[in-house]
Amino acid sequence: MRCPYCGGLDTQVKDSRPSDDSSAIRRRRICPDCGGRFTTFERVQLRELIVVKRSGRKVPFDRDKLQRSVETALRKRPVEAERIERLVSGITRRLESTGEAEVTSEAIGEAVMEGLKGLDDVAYVRFASVYKNFREARDFEELLGHLAAGAAQAASADEAPATEEPVPPARRPRSRAS
Repeated sequence: MRCPYCGGLDTQVKDSRPSDDSSAIRRRRICPDCGGRFTTFERVQLRELIVVKRSGRKVPFDRDKLQRSVETALRKRPVEAERIERLVSGITRRLESTGEAEVTSEAIGEAVMEGLKGLDDVAYVRFASVYKNFREARDFEELLGHLAAGAAQAASADEAPATEEPVPPARRPRSRAS
């Protein structure tokens, strides 16, 4: 692993341990040339993904770009870093497990929106406004209307009384003849 400080190629691993969600190996390294210390992460990669942009251009999938996009949408929101990491790992695994070598940028955007909707409504609206290229306040109103309708529907489903099976009438105890 190349040292990010001096460019030396002979770095040494001082400590290895699984990440919090066990989706990666965290390694602490030291460079014997300059003494610099840094951390690397090793993750499983099922296949090399190619992202097909709206313009038709093809670029390699960049997990770090996905992470930055999600973190930007969640900036200053009360969401733990572990939940963000789980979301990004889940989206990445889902994309890799489709069996396709190419994935559209629209599919990635929709997966992020779906994940953010379940994580934080404000981040969902932030991401959607950039992803869907909102130009007017009406675009926000429409998205918020859909969001509110979905929340109302979920709330009414929670409040709906459960159908109960009929309870047979209580039996009176038989009197014993003496």
